[in-house]
Amino acid sequence: MKIGIVNVTGYGGIELARILYTHPDVEIKSITGRSAKGKRLGDIFPHLSDIDLVIKEELEDGLDIVFSGLPHKASAEVVSHLIQQGLKVIDISADFRLNNSAEYEEWYKVAHPCPQYLEQAVFGLPELMRKEISSAQLVANPGCYSTSAILALAPAIKAGIIEPEIIIDGKSGVSGAGRSLSLNTHFSEVNESIKAYSLNGHRHLPEITQELGKLNKSSDLKITFLTHLIPITRGILNSCYAPLKDGVIHSGDIGIQEVQSIYKDFYHNEPFTKVVDEPPMTKHTLGNNNCLIYPTIDLRTNRLIVISCIDNLVKGAAGQAIQNMNLMLGIPETSGLNQLSIYP
Repeated sequence: MKIGIVNVTGYGGIELARILYTHPDVEIKSITGRSAKGKRLGDIFPHLSDIDLVIKEELEDGLDIVFSGLPHKASAEVVSHLIQQGLKVIDISADFRLNNSAEYEEWYKVAHPCPQYLEQAVFGLPELMRKEISSAQLVANPGCYSTSAILALAPAIKAGIIEPEIIIDGKSGVSGAGRSLSLNTHFSEVNESIKAYSLNGHRHLPEITQELGKLNKSSDLKITFLTHLIPITRGILNSCYAPLKDGVIHSGDIGIQEVQSIYKDFYHNEPFTKVVDEPPMTKHTLGNNNCLIYPTIDLRTNRLIVISCIDNLVKGAAGQAIQNMNLMLGIPETSGLNQLSIYP
C-alpha cells in the first residue's frame, strides 16, 4: 500500500513518518511540506534520513491512502480535493471531528470550507468506532486531550453509573502546541513552571461532549474541562472526576472492585487501551500507542476518579492515525504499532 503525508514537517507528520517507516504492510511514497519543498526529508530531520524522499509542494499520483497533518481549515481544503479523487483520507486536524458546522465555526472562528463531508466523516477512535472506521473513506483523527478523556469516561457513561457533572483536569506536554514558534512555548517560559490555559473552553471540549453523549443519550452531560501546560515534551495525563449515582455501586472496597470490573470488561481484548492496577504516569506511554487507565472511587465523597495517560504524538495523533489506517486497509490493527515505551 502506498502512503502520502501532507505537511510532513509538523510534529504529527514527523511522527507519522517515523512509525510508518518500519510498518510491514505500507510504504511512504509521497510527502509534502510548504516551507520545506524541494528539500530531502533527512536534511530537515536527520533521524528520518533513511526515508529517501524529497518534500514536494503537491502529492504524487498512485497513492492508496493519505494523512493530512495541516492545521484546521487548511486541512479541510486539501482533504476535499483528495476525497473527490476517491482516495481514503485520515485528517489529523479538527476539521471533520464535529458533526455540526455551526459548532465548528463557534469553536474555531472560521466557516467550514466543506461542510458537505461532515456527515460521512467517522470519528477515529477505534475503541468506540472500529466497525465504522473499517468501511470509511474519511476518518477524523480525534484530538489528543479528547482521546484520553473519552477513553477515561466512556465505560462509566455507557454503564450509567455517574452523574452528568464531570470535571476533567488535563495536563499536556509542550509538543501538543505544535511546532510553530511561540513565546508561550519558549523554553524559558515553560521550564520549571505549570500554567492553566483555555479557561473559557478548550477546543477539544465539544468533541469530548459530542462523543461521550452518544454513549448514553439519557445523560445531559455538564463537563468542566480545564487544561494545563506542563514542562515536558510529550504526554497527556487527564484526571477525571464525577459523582457516582446513588445505589448503583456498592460502598467501600467492593465498589472499587465493581468499577474496575466495568472498565476491564469494556476494554477487554483492546490492543492499546489497558486498565492498569496502579495510577499511570506519562513515562509509561512515552513513544507507544497505549492509553493507560486507572479507575477508582474516592470513598469519602462517593466520587469516581479516573486517571488516563497517553503520548499526545502517538495515541494522541500519529499512532492512532496509523491504527485507523490499518482498519481502513483491512490489515492487522496492531501492525507497525508494537513499540514499547521509552523508560526512564
